[in-house]
Amino acid sequence: MMNAEQQLEYLSQGAATVVEPEELLAKLRLGRPLRVKYGADPSAPDLHLGHSVPLRRLRRFQELGHQIVFIIGDFTGRMGDPSGRSKMRPMLSEKEIQENARSYAEQVGKLLDVSQCEVLYNNDWFSQMTTADMLRLTSHYTVARMLERDDFAGRYQNGIPISILEMLYPLVQGYDSVAVRADVEIGGTDQLFNLLVGRDIQRAYGQEPQVTMTWPLLVGLDGKEKMSKSLGNYVGLTDSSQDMFGKLMSIPDELLPMYHELLLDWTPEQVQGLITDLERDRLHPRNVKADMAAAVTTQYYDAETAGQAREEFDRVFAEGQRPVEMPEIVITPAEAQAGVPIIQLIRRAEFT
Repeated sequence: MMNAEQQLEYLSQGAATVVEPEELLAKLRLGRPLRVKYGADPSAPDLHLGHSVPLRRLRRFQELGHQIVFIIGDFTGRMGDPSGRSKMRPMLSEKEIQENARSYAEQVGKLLDVSQCEVLYNNDWFSQMTTADMLRLTSHYTVARMLERDDFAGRYQNGIPISILEMLYPLVQGYDSVAVRADVEIGGTDQLFNLLVGRDIQRAYGQEPQVTMTWPLLVGLDGKEKMSKSLGNYVGLTDSSQDMFGKLMSIPDELLPMYHELLLDWTPEQVQGLITDLERDRLHPRNVKADMAAAVTTQYYDAETAGQAREEFDRVFAEGQRPVEMPEIVITPAEAQAGVPIIQLIRRAEFT
């Protein structure tokens, strides 16, 4: 069993920021399960490998006996998180939010033991808030502090509108920490401001502030932007094993160190060794990529299925053979005589 110092080192591996590590060590020394919060707004139906980065860190806390509190933001999802946005997000309908929320809860089970998690919906407490309660919440922060955010500051300087709704978002997310009495909150580096607001809001409500921990954002398949479904540069947790393996094989070679660190939990020493071996041509990038793709696919399926996906990829793309499974389209005699536009064939084959 790890002592507090060993837990701190294990839990902090690869973190971009920990605010504050001394506070986390003190909490770990208490010897009780910590309440570790992670929130996700159901803005899309599927989670992707970018989401898996914080979820894998949550699993480490869970392995050590700490209590994971997974908050599905069915209330905050209606507002839209402004983090990293150059304009206001479109608001989702109630139906979209509910459908996405159900899908999230199922997909989290690919990485966490959901039976041992508290899965909560923040509409449960915000729907009971009175106007007076919300006004009290807003009194604990200033517009000046909100404009310290890089995204808000940039929009303000460029004359791009910032809605009051967007300004409320960090406060509402911060109040989630009060509602669940979080000891720790985990997120991506783009969430640091929101997480720090949570510390301030907890203090305002008489609670001990949570420790905030952030990890780097996983760069998507294009090698340029963070992984995002809206950008189409993502690998979904619900992708088939063949799609998952194939998409991972498409990443630029420069992303190999990041993917090994964030998706396979390689230590800094292991990552540096990989970089050195690639630079000195001791390893071929394609082989390294294939091993990584197989290892990641195994996490969501099993070694045999991942191996089959690898064999199929090699058969089609290295050996130039036909795929084992190919879509079949039935064309009626009338269509054959009249001719079918290629665009219709592509759509019927579900290639788009």
